[in-house]
Amino acid sequence: MIRIDAMWLAAEPTDMRAGAERLLARVVQVFGSAKAHHGYVFANARGTRMKLVVHDGFGVWCATRRLNQGRFLWPRDGGPVPALTRAQFDALVLGLPWQRLEHMQVISRV
Repeated sequence: MIRIDAMWLAAEPTDMRAGAERLLARVVQVFGSAKAHHGYVFANARGTRMKLVVHDGFGVWCATRRLNQGRFLWPRDGGPVPALTRAQFDALVLGLPWQRLEHMQVISRV
């Protein structure tokens, strides 16, 4: 499988008609460069689709995910571009509240 050492989230909406080449150009524009074994996650304006672009050191992989109901929880425009942990990425892909994972792991009230 493809090794991914770091995941980065693009906060601004992206046109989902973009293919791997155009998304790679967007990665360079937003993040400065596309590093090997790093994944870059983009979403559309409605938050119902996302694309993941991964540079594996030799080429570029592009994967798409679509929700039939609900929306992906995405940061607001203009905010900092966060790096995602593996657990946060897994929650994001499922449509779960990935920003609150640390708080959800601790029960402080009964």
